[in-house]
Amino acid sequence: MAKVKNKALFFTTSPRSPSKMIPEIKLLSEKFGGRKWDKNSQIEFMELLAQSDFFEGGGSKKDKAFSARDRITRAPKSLGFINLKPCIELTDAGSEFIFGKRPQEIFLRQLLKFQIPSPYHVPTKAVKFFVKPYLEIMRLIRDLRGISFDELKIFGMTLTDYRNYDSVLEKIRSFRETGGRYEEKAYTALNNILEEIYSEDIAAGRTKTRETADASLKKFLRTKRHNVRDYADACFRYLRYTQLFAISQRNRSIEVYPDKVKDLDFILETVDRNPVFISETESYKKYLFDSTTPRLYSDDRGNAIDSLMRISDYTKNQLAAMSIVELKDLRDSIVSTRRDAKIKAEVEEIKSYALYTEIVDTYNEIISDGYYDTPLMLEYNTWRAMTMLDGGEIKGNFKFDDAGQPLSTAAGNMADIECDYGDFVLAVEVTMQRGSRQYESEGEPVARHFGQIKKRTGKETYCLFIAPTVNKACLAHFFALNKMEIAYYGGRTKIIPLDLEQFMKLVDNSYNYERRPTAQELKFFLDEVIRQEENSANELEWAEKIQDCVTNWLD
Repeated sequence: MAKVKNKALFFTTSPRSPSKMIPEIKLLSEKFGGRKWDKNSQIEFMELLAQSDFFEGGGSKKDKAFSARDRITRAPKSLGFINLKPCIELTDAGSEFIFGKRPQEIFLRQLLKFQIPSPYHVPTKAVKFFVKPYLEIMRLIRDLRGISFDELKIFGMTLTDYRNYDSVLEKIRSFRETGGRYEEKAYTALNNILEEIYSEDIAAGRTKTRETADASLKKFLRTKRHNVRDYADACFRYLRYTQLFAISQRNRSIEVYPDKVKDLDFILETVDRNPVFISETESYKKYLFDSTTPRLYSDDRGNAIDSLMRISDYTKNQLAAMSIVELKDLRDSIVSTRRDAKIKAEVEEIKSYALYTEIVDTYNEIISDGYYDTPLMLEYNTWRAMTMLDGGEIKGNFKFDDAGQPLSTAAGNMADIECDYGDFVLAVEVTMQRGSRQYESEGEPVARHFGQIKKRTGKETYCLFIAPTVNKACLAHFFALNKMEIAYYGGRTKIIPLDLEQFMKLVDNSYNYERRPTAQELKFFLDEVIRQEENSANELEWAEKIQDCVTNWLD
């Protein structure tokens, strides 16, 4: 049971990516099932998680038990995938999420059941909650034909009681009609709402947060702004995973996919808005752990048949004898085939350089922070750029949704992009991290991914590390690794750090070349950069020579 001290609406934030839950819940249930969820098991779980090949990092060095609780008790427990009392146990919903054919479907069911208050989330007397958060945000998206990130962050977070829904809806509509410079308007609106929500705390001088000793109002509001931003971001990501909704990267908004409107309308019409079993723990668990509820549009045979007829040439007679499971399997197969065909068509268009201008424009938007999920767009666009260079098998490890749009970044245990050119392979790692965090986050994983690919393929291996600006510590780190025989990384690495503008120059050179560059011409560039490193006294000299190699490639 968690005491809810929040006065604004909140969502589950850890793990940030729903897909990351699956291997973590599986590990917990397989290795710790039947044990008590106590400090010892929490520490053991975190240590085992840190050793896994799907988890980046090791959690808090000071409090591993806290790190374990952060990974498990937030989303996995709250969404009913794992039961922790009296002992660790995988629920029916959790089993379906991990081993079932349609994890997005079960994830949607569980989002719709998440509620405040519940036996898992008990608000203090000073806080009034009566809401199923994801259900009401879905309703806002439908009624407003989409909602921006700012609108969710500012107004959606006040929807702590669904009976105040109409008031929140009208505030968003009024905000849209208000004139003035948008950034100033949004900043002022958020500050005003936060001051209203936390007026009692501010009046009483309770403005110190656990993150800092600074008790100033300015710092207090900054912390609260950060918190609601994190919650709004988590909400976007979780809703996106259900594949009912699409993210507009440029508009930083979320809307329902046109072909999923019926699915959403069915949910809004049939799912009870009232929280249930608020103080009945066992009844709530039975309700939460059930993998078959609430009923979805596609659970009805007639609806499933109707959906299939809208996306295929199948007739009602051909589908009549199929079970609901068979109908869903068929729909999944058709959607998957359409998605793959769309991606294949995009690849062909990319290879013809027809999307060159769009790829360049996308990079410019990335540099200016013009997208909602910039790291995802950087991975996706760099995959497109490497595909355009062609000459090999280019595999992006990010995920596509059913519509063929980028859904989520690559898992932490693999390179972002892998390029196989027959006699050599190239890993491509991208990051939006800057400063010291770039080195802390990317230094070791990039080298490890290089080593994994080299050992797995047995081929000559290179790696491009691309960032808006390569941090000096990263530059020095890769310069040193390239000169050292380290068995863990398969010997000497061949990691080449490039600023994003340098990589864009390579793309530009290839576009303006008299013909399509070959894989060997790309290899010549990679070898030349490594050769120049061997002749450099230090990493700074090497950086200058990298720039020369970039400028002169294909010249």
